[in-house]
Amino acid sequence: MSTTETTASGIGPVEGAELYNVDHPAPLIEAPRRRTKKTPKSTRGNFELAAWLFMRLSGIVLVVLVIGHLIIQLVLDGGVSKVGFAFVAGRWANPYWQVWDLAMLWLAMLHGANGLRTVINDYAERPNSRLWLKGLLYTATVFTILLGTLVIFTFDPNIR
Repeated sequence: MSTTETTASGIGPVEGAELYNVDHPAPLIEAPRRRTKKTPKSTRGNFELAAWLFMRLSGIVLVVLVIGHLIIQLVLDGGVSKVGFAFVAGRWANPYWQVWDLAMLWLAMLHGANGLRTVINDYAERPNSRLWLKGLLYTATVFTILLGTLVIFTFDPNIR
């Protein structure tokens, strides 16, 4: 059978299939190593699993919060032309909207920081670079969350 023919099932030829037959079977792939009593236990626990799960759950909640925010603010409340200082002051006078915006802020910042932490782990080759990049990331994240939370809860519409 040539490499350009297709079989009756409609599946094309498998590349390298002519290398393996009854006399020369495909090589066996060894099973992953099993943990033994001598294997050191990981100190990280299930942090990566929790981070992975957080990304999925926070992404779903963020989609609901952001789409709800856009629909309510831009469609039901008259569009972008109505958004201004007085509009924000009126919204943040209600604790419901403070909590809504706070949830968006916190989830967006933590979701983004977790994603960027993964990128740093994947692409920063030297441990020293990884340390500094993640330090900057965590500092910026904490600063933004604290400043945003402060603004939401201490916003004074009577400022002059």
